[in-house]
Amino acid sequence: MNDITQLEPKPLWKYFHQITQIPRPSKKEENIRKFLVAFGKKLKLKTTVDNIGNVLIYKPATLGRENTKMVVLQCHMDMVCEKNSDLDFNFETDSIETKIDGEWVKAIGTTLGADDGIGIAASMAILADKTIEHGPIEALFTVDEETGLTGAFAMEKDFLKSKILLNLDSEDEGELFIGCAGGRDTIIKLPIEKIIPDKDKKAIKIIIGGLHGGHSGDDINKGFANANKLLTRVLYAIKIRYNVKLSDINGGNLRNALAREAFATLLIKENHVEKIIEITTELEKQFKNEYHTTEPNLFVKTLIAEKPDFVITNNNFDKLIYSLYACPHGVIAMSQDIENFVETSTNLASVKMKDDNILITTSQRSSVESSLNSACEMVRTNFLSVGGKVEHTDGYPGWTPNLKSEIVEITKKAYKELFNKEPKVLAIHAGLECGLIGKKYPLMDMISFGPTIKGAHSPDERIKIDTAKMFWDLLVELLRRIPEEK
Repeated sequence: MNDITQLEPKPLWKYFHQITQIPRPSKKEENIRKFLVAFGKKLKLKTTVDNIGNVLIYKPATLGRENTKMVVLQCHMDMVCEKNSDLDFNFETDSIETKIDGEWVKAIGTTLGADDGIGIAASMAILADKTIEHGPIEALFTVDEETGLTGAFAMEKDFLKSKILLNLDSEDEGELFIGCAGGRDTIIKLPIEKIIPDKDKKAIKIIIGGLHGGHSGDDINKGFANANKLLTRVLYAIKIRYNVKLSDINGGNLRNALAREAFATLLIKENHVEKIIEITTELEKQFKNEYHTTEPNLFVKTLIAEKPDFVITNNNFDKLIYSLYACPHGVIAMSQDIENFVETSTNLASVKMKDDNILITTSQRSSVESSLNSACEMVRTNFLSVGGKVEHTDGYPGWTPNLKSEIVEITKKAYKELFNKEPKVLAIHAGLECGLIGKKYPLMDMISFGPTIKGAHSPDERIKIDTAKMFWDLLVELLRRIPEEK
């Protein structure tokens, strides 16, 4: 049985299925926006679209709850678009194909979009339901969360009227989030000079694959390999032994995802092919040993390739490999205040040849602003030393925990009574829109929660079915318990 609309709670899964049929890449949310606007108008609910494209749907209180504090249900429209390299799939036109795999719902070869499609689905189900008891509700659907939090950045300060915000964009059932890290991207351009390759050389392609991938914040401390770092080690090992030329490099895709795959095309002497295969085979063994638990499917392949039209100079190749090898990746510091909480990290997200440059995208996160600045400078100075042109994005603020939050106490009590266990109250290393929304609405009382989603930002993304019902039950119960205005 692969019909997810038959899962419980059916309203939640019905809307989630509908959402999977609508392409919604970041910055291209036109179709999902039209869908949500039509949905709101069909229910005869006040529906507003702001200048940046955020959608806000208002639902009045049920009878007798008119004096209850207004709550905004908040999630984002866009999804991370990652697929397996051998799959022919267009995220701008094709629908996500889902399947039920034991306890999980997955997609076939692509990201599932449960981040944050399940939040959209829950909001829609609440808006459509005529039996759930609640006060006045706003449902906010923001654009472009995954690539820049553009919707939250551009939202006007008078767009929302609510006093309480329920962010439906967390990925660990049983964990209530009350704070998050801030972040910034560091983007590098390494100028290259292209030259005509020698005619008597052989072309080979190095492929790193089979990696777990995942979210560059939530998964940064889980011991997963980075394809860009592994490819760098392979290229370095070959380069220090043989006179090879680099024609192409392409690793990773998204700033907020761990690189799962990386490729490079080299030009070498024909009599060196077997020796280089020996090197890559030995490195594959080393990598498998280093990541024997977290990356069981890791592989390094060396294939004969078509001869390229150009290569880059030796000087360019040196600067690229040395700087990539020295570029930090992973956890930089753990929190001194919260047990097992990553404070500062950096992600070597993607390395791509574009026109006359190598474009390198990295992202840094920290819950401490000075540490975030230091991490960004660590990456910047590394690439400045080889003549790179470096820029930082504006980034986004962290969300400082409110230890006296009323909604946190209400949620903790509701969770314990519903499920007979204590929830964990945590901060998250990933970025949430709560930081930006809290900056615009400093009196907003906020909490973030969700079902269990694993492998977010990768084709291994999956949502645990039973936790979706727990997520739904908690959301419904919270709306019932929201207090009246004092």
